Amino acid sequence: MVKISIPPEILNWIGGEERGAISRDLFEKRNPADDTVIAKVARSRGDEVAQAVEAAKAAQPGWAALPPVKRGEVLLNVAMSLKAQREDVARIVAAETGKSYRDALGETDAAVAEGVFMAGEGQRLYGRTTTSAVPHKHAMTIRQPMGVVGLIIAANTPIANVAWKVFPALICGNSAVLKAAEDTPATAWAFSRIAHDAGLPAGVLNVINGYGEEAGAPLVRHTDVSVISFTGSTAVGRRIAVEAGERLAKISLELGGKNALVVCDDADLENAVKWVLLSAFSNAGQRCASGSRIIVFAPIYDQFQQLLIAACEKLRVGTSDDADFGPVINERQLQKMVAAIERAREDGATVLTGGYRLDDAAHRQGYYLAPTLIESARPEAEISVKELFGPIACLYRVKDFREALALANDSPYGLTACIHTRNIHRAIEFTQEVQTGVAIVNAGTFGSEPHMPFGGVKQSGNGSREPGTEALDIYSNLKDVYISIDPEQV
Repeated sequence: MVKISIPPEILNWIGGEERGAISRDLFEKRNPADDTVIAKVARSRGDEVAQAVEAAKAAQPGWAALPPVKRGEVLLNVAMSLKAQREDVARIVAAETGKSYRDALGETDAAVAEGVFMAGEGQRLYGRTTTSAVPHKHAMTIRQPMGVVGLIIAANTPIANVAWKVFPALICGNSAVLKAAEDTPATAWAFSRIAHDAGLPAGVLNVINGYGEEAGAPLVRHTDVSVISFTGSTAVGRRIAVEAGERLAKISLELGGKNALVVCDDADLENAVKWVLLSAFSNAGQRCASGSRIIVFAPIYDQFQQLLIAACEKLRVGTSDDADFGPVINERQLQKMVAAIERAREDGATVLTGGYRLDDAAHRQGYYLAPTLIESARPEAEISVKELFGPIACLYRVKDFREALALANDSPYGLTACIHTRNIHRAIEFTQEVQTGVAIVNAGTFGSEPHMPFGGVKQSGNGSREPGTEALDIYSNLKDVYISIDPEQV
């Protein structure tokens, strides 16, 4: 098997071929760990998107004509090829994101698991049969493809994000145009190469590189694209909803989060500290499911605060496998985070630890933010309600369960939430009453699995769920089928 590595120029995949931008324009992809240029990337625009959609449109009928079981066999080959090349892919993910190889390998394995699960759906793709009120009439539903789907992903977990969208879209018989995140183009390129080498027919998966306004927007507006699935910020998601809504395209929006982690007065504090650190700082806080609002009962607040600060100050920041987290994805994001922390200070919040860009010899070339804990921020302040997508968490003191629940729900977002308690009654009440799409007890605010639905309420999404079998509802049409028989002809 040929080793996969990042090429000097990352091109698009269109109709099974690598193609550059028609203009030959390129942009630089930089390593967030040291600001060096990793590769130059095709800067695509509307013309390249149109080519990719045309290739997808031509390939889709043949792909849809394959029985779902056969499509599943092809996708299983893709998943197994990804598994066989997991180490190469993990190195690419690590180079593009700055996360450790260990974490990148775990993410790659999660992508493989998603592929295996969705390949198995080819043996099911359930509709249903039911009864009719009319004699001699039979009723059922069947799933059918949507056609060409547009997939737009984020850079935080790039290979997992590719898998979450590509596998369910393709198992339903669609062809796809994937708009790669501009900060992780090599990961999408590598996946496409693996998929084609594993036998995926040309044109079934096409990958376009470029900036959102130049390449993503034309994909959203293209009249031959029947579904737009987007993972990213709420602000961009709103714009996509308007654009796609103009032509009544189906949309799936997995957007931001400002997720609460509640620590009750009966919690296992050591376990809670561990999960707060993982929720707030793993992957440099670059998760839509990151735990950025830590709500602590007053009787144990001071003790928990000291334990958390001490543990936070021991975190190791870097790219090695013994590091706890790495850099944020780009310079622009880092500057936004530092500015938001400064505004929080000016608004009366206290920075307990961190709050600055790391500028020592080991970190100054990269985009590293010290792990940051803040307290005394007003619940309605910017730092409390705006997703920052970095290693920043705020602490809030509450008197009891009801106040904790109310504060957890007092957010424009509703993606995930977690509670730490030994009280089963509190735990169950929290999971029922917290206004989120995911509720967790005694762990972190993240950790969804491929067979389970993921998504949020309020400004965290539009009600769709990916992955899980619920993703099939996004990428397929349900058709009612009625069959009437004449008993005289039996």
